[in-house]
Amino acid sequence: MTRLSSQGGHPLPVPDPIELQDLGQLADFGAHAKQITQIASAVAMDHFRNSLDVSFKSDESPVTQADKAVEAAVLAYLEGHFPDHGVYGEEYGQKRLNSEYLWVVDPIDGTRSFLSGHPLFGFLLALLQNSEPQIGIVAMPALSEVYLGVKGKGAWLNADSISVSNTTQLDRSILYVNEGDKIFQNEPRLFNRLMKSGQTRRFGYDCYPHALLAAGHIDVVFDYDLQPYDFMSVSALVQAAGGVVTDWAGKPVGLSSDGRIISASTPELHQQALALIKA
Repeated sequence: MTRLSSQGGHPLPVPDPIELQDLGQLADFGAHAKQITQIASAVAMDHFRNSLDVSFKSDESPVTQADKAVEAAVLAYLEGHFPDHGVYGEEYGQKRLNSEYLWVVDPIDGTRSFLSGHPLFGFLLALLQNSEPQIGIVAMPALSEVYLGVKGKGAWLNADSISVSNTTQLDRSILYVNEGDKIFQNEPRLFNRLMKSGQTRRFGYDCYPHALLAAGHIDVVFDYDLQPYDFMSVSALVQAAGGVVTDWAGKPVGLSSDGRIISASTPELHQQALALIKA
């Protein structure tokens, strides 16, 4: 796989994700997901750290021509290869949501990072079959990292197998709080509890903390105010890596979830995280 630099389109090497021949019936879809990720990453990097036109949606979230260009490229690929599949995208909406197969696309997860030149933006892609996530990809184009999770088969960072940590105690965990400013404003008592929890605490945004959790570097992530295109792929990835992902009520995440999720490395740690919220 190659990506384009932001300084004139010179190809830069990017490690390929896992070869997919051993993934059974998901192998074909996985190969297409790889190709989509290559295309999306190249388009994103062609815009990264270049001049951008920025507009703002009704919820004050930013959108750039890069967001639209990446999603347009993904949609063109899907229409060409899977015209009967459904699509749930961030920029161009939803179509054929009742299809057996549904692709969930976030062209640039972390647009504020992207437009400020910060490399921790991602490309998110999930494939659902009858509403059940089968494949989840978190790609970090500026870092040359592609995280891939396949239901029942495992998870990989580029060509290397990854799995979650075995941490079971919240007070010994590395804990990340995503969207901490929103939690502080809307859930101040919970925010105070979070600030007293874990052995190590960090603030984060967007998809990367969940990817690091899938790779065993982080133990639990509290996230807030998300949309399905933000969380379906990270949910599939973390669970394929052996972790647990639910909403804040402990229910499985789906397209109708309210956007508050917990990713945890073990069931024991997940239960303690839920208890912290319910306290």
